[in-house]
Amino acid sequence: MTTGTDDYKELELLSTTGFNGNVYAGLKVHPDKEHIIYPLGNTVIIEHITKHTQNFLQGHTDDVSCVAISKDGKYIASGQVTYMGFKANIIIWDFNEKELYCRLELHKVKVQSLAFSPSSKYLVSLGGKDDGSVVVWDVVKKEPVCGAPAAVMSAGMTSCVAYCNNDDLKFVTGGERTIRVWTLDVANRKIRPVDCNMGQLKRYVKCIEVSEDDEFFYCGTTSGDVLQINIRNTLLSSHGPEKDKYSQGVTSLALLWTGEILLGAGDGTVAVIKKEKFKKMKSHKIPGSGAITSLVLRGKGHQFLVGTEKSQIHRFNLAEFTREQLRDCHYSSVSDIAFPHGSSDLYITCSKNDIRVWNTKTSEDLLSITVPNMTCNAIELFRDGKGIVSAWDDNKIRVFYPESGKLKFHINDAHTKKVTAITTTSDCRRIISGGGEGQVRVWAVGGEQASLEETMKEHKGEVTCIVVRKNDRECISASFDGSCIIWDLQRFTRHLVIFANTLFKCVSYNQEESQVLTSGTDRKIGYWETFDASQIREMEGASTGAINGMMVSPDGMSFVTGGDDKLIKFWDYGDGRVTHVGIGHSGAINRVRICPNQKFIVSVSQDGAIMRWKYPN
Repeated sequence: MTTGTDDYKELELLSTTGFNGNVYAGLKVHPDKEHIIYPLGNTVIIEHITKHTQNFLQGHTDDVSCVAISKDGKYIASGQVTYMGFKANIIIWDFNEKELYCRLELHKVKVQSLAFSPSSKYLVSLGGKDDGSVVVWDVVKKEPVCGAPAAVMSAGMTSCVAYCNNDDLKFVTGGERTIRVWTLDVANRKIRPVDCNMGQLKRYVKCIEVSEDDEFFYCGTTSGDVLQINIRNTLLSSHGPEKDKYSQGVTSLALLWTGEILLGAGDGTVAVIKKEKFKKMKSHKIPGSGAITSLVLRGKGHQFLVGTEKSQIHRFNLAEFTREQLRDCHYSSVSDIAFPHGSSDLYITCSKNDIRVWNTKTSEDLLSITVPNMTCNAIELFRDGKGIVSAWDDNKIRVFYPESGKLKFHINDAHTKKVTAITTTSDCRRIISGGGEGQVRVWAVGGEQASLEETMKEHKGEVTCIVVRKNDRECISASFDGSCIIWDLQRFTRHLVIFANTLFKCVSYNQEESQVLTSGTDRKIGYWETFDASQIREMEGASTGAINGMMVSPDGMSFVTGGDDKLIKFWDYGDGRVTHVGIGHSGAINRVRICPNQKFIVSVSQDGAIMRWKYPN
């Protein structure tokens, strides 16, 4: 039995948590000083700094790779990456209307960098290493003016572009052994480059900033120094520091109204340096941030914002050089999500290195628990709220206090391979875990320790999901071996088994627990009787890819699914048809959960995004 999705409505996206920290120059401040603009997956987010309201600009088909804002604040331009052989779109958005203004298409595979001219009449775009071209666009006419190869054949990839502040006909590009000043000839539809004379100096430029008077431009390099180049004669004026260069390169630059240079380095250092001899004035290293990927001034620079590789956003005060963390997110795939029993105010997510507790309405990070160099695969809470139970790829189960995040206890070698699934019983006396080797193990919890009660060995593949019945007498486990097993938790034996030609990824009981829903890599959603494991219904759940997450609503009337097709689908349980679809994720969806009060749906994905959707009436 199949179902169409032609008559569905769109789920309303309420908020999203995340930041593409690893995307170069991904964070921008609007000229009104009140909004920040940044990419998250295939979406460009406009966020009010004080009100914390968000607008979502959706139109890209893959990850947004760069963002630029016009000097008058009227336009936002965003470029994307795509697959080999396909063209990568540039979209210009109308900021006031929050709508698509035009779509531009010439570059192949990736748009590397974007910059508006001072009057917003032109937009210059730079293609990635598979494209290697510079194109100037007429913003009013919505068409290309001209284009040219970004560098000579002997040079490497060109990585950044910056427009002059007072001249619509001049811009600068930089990259691996190439720095060029370009002049736009509109009448003849050409752009003419002049290569800068660097002498014996060879550098890989990662970022460029042009001075307010257009006399000089400054380049941050992978060698850890800054170059000062005269725009008129294209000669290197100076470079430095000669000693104590910045570790892992200079990755971001901004020019201050005081005449000093603000820079960010690959080791997480933010520093203020003098233009003369590039002497360091102030310096601050952000711990655990990774490389500084963007530096943007708010106003004239009394405050500035810093974006980092580890998906953090910080706000600095220039005078005291103190910082306040505005955003701290998962920077890799989010594996699982859980709500406390009966509460919709908080939820918990897990990813590589960390577990985080979030405020549902504000998307504020309330608690972060870090276990370095490990990945948390699954998460659950004790019903009494006294412990966060987590499954890790180092074969351990760790239980943390939810208030402080301190370790309560851990179980070493809980499985011979990684721990892949976890749940608890409603009386908080048992933890049930699944492992990569296919075993389901029951652990008796007593105080601040746990002991192995029983091991159930029937699955031949990785256990992906475990759900316990309300009476704690049975549980069902899904596995990559193509079976779902209902276990008797009193005798620790198999009660029933469900077989299908798929790798099962998710399973869920209905409200009465008379049926279970299953899905996996075959894209089929199956309804099964828990009495005799007979199949009641099977329907197509997705057009492409596996279904990775599923949950039946608390009232039993609906269920939600999410998977590799990046769509949240809201289903009518009885009719077995899609009524609403949520479009927003740019990576495969790993898990989806309905909050206990049925006001929100929260989904997590491989791109590090956490999205909150309005539950349909």
